[in-house]
Amino acid sequence: MNKKNVITYLIVIVASIMYILLGHTIATENYHSFAGDDQSVVVKATVLEITDHYIETYPISEYEYAEDETYIFQAEIKSGELDGTIIEAAQSLDYITSVHLRPIEVGDKVLLYTIPGGMAEHEWLLSDYQRFDQMLMLGAVFVILVLLIGRWQGVNTLISLILTCLAIFYVFIPAVLAGESIYLWSIGTCIYVTFMTLFIVNGVNRKSFAAILGCLAGIMVAALLTLYMDHSLILTGLIDENSILLYGLRPDEPFNLRAIIFAAIIIGSMGAIMDVSISIAAALAELKEKLPQITFKELFTSGMNISRDIMGTMANTLILAYIGSALAGVLLMVAYNSSMLDLFNREMIIVECLQALVGSIGILMALPFTALICAVLYQ
Repeated sequence: MNKKNVITYLIVIVASIMYILLGHTIATENYHSFAGDDQSVVVKATVLEITDHYIETYPISEYEYAEDETYIFQAEIKSGELDGTIIEAAQSLDYITSVHLRPIEVGDKVLLYTIPGGMAEHEWLLSDYQRFDQMLMLGAVFVILVLLIGRWQGVNTLISLILTCLAIFYVFIPAVLAGESIYLWSIGTCIYVTFMTLFIVNGVNRKSFAAILGCLAGIMVAALLTLYMDHSLILTGLIDENSILLYGLRPDEPFNLRAIIFAAIIIGSMGAIMDVSISIAAALAELKEKLPQITFKELFTSGMNISRDIMGTMANTLILAYIGSALAGVLLMVAYNSSMLDLFNREMIIVECLQALVGSIGILMALPFTALICAVLYQ
């Protein structure tokens, strides 16, 4: 990497960090926490000894009985101000539901919670098993593989991934919770992530600009189509229990649930659209380098031929991803709905189909746009 490229790279990094910091400041200007005053305290702990175990039976009808199983155990707290303290805690298993946590065992790493001023029989109760440590290990494997396979490009990939996560969780989500315009912030986030990712991973060059323009064209098509279909389908945004809870989070100024669907669609499709855009741009850049005499028409034709090969799998990518993410809800609705007419008019199903179709159309439109832009810029 020459001196000019190093300076450009550093400028992109600094500009990205400034966007994150400035965006967070603006986003949180009117933000306030929705947490209540009476909050439970959650700590990590390790089970040392199970001291008691008993079962209570109680009637739930004239002929049916239910059982509650309770384990009393000692545990050592491993986090917070009480780190190192030995405490007594309880795990309750309610057998009314068939799915529950397995009984604790000595050596288990668990999460315990206590509610200040609570009326529970035991001060500390089992919340869940610790799972984040295992995810950190899997994340470490991912980082190592990216660096081994990608080397310097792998470093750029990780930097862009970190900045993308910060743009979503440190800027966009606080802006939404603060009551800012979801439409504007979602579009702004897509523009930032597209520029930042392609400039960091591929550098500031014609290939990156072609991919950025093609990607943004696909995102804008997806955004306009989402707005039109939102009006045409008469959506409410109440698609599941999470939407209902979110709507009730601010009774005085409720969240715009339709805008959240808009943001979910364009942010969810952005990655796939960016992927196909850089694939076309990189392939045509390589073709132009190997055949400097290639004409505008030949370059565009080659781009369209490559696009047709990419088209099938990338369209499947979004559709399968959205179906997989909503599989449990879809199974439940199919199981309890005998009318296909009613099922395929349910808003949850309609929104899932809308996400898949609009994202796929965005991909399809990004392909010819990127091929055309490359044919112009590479001449």
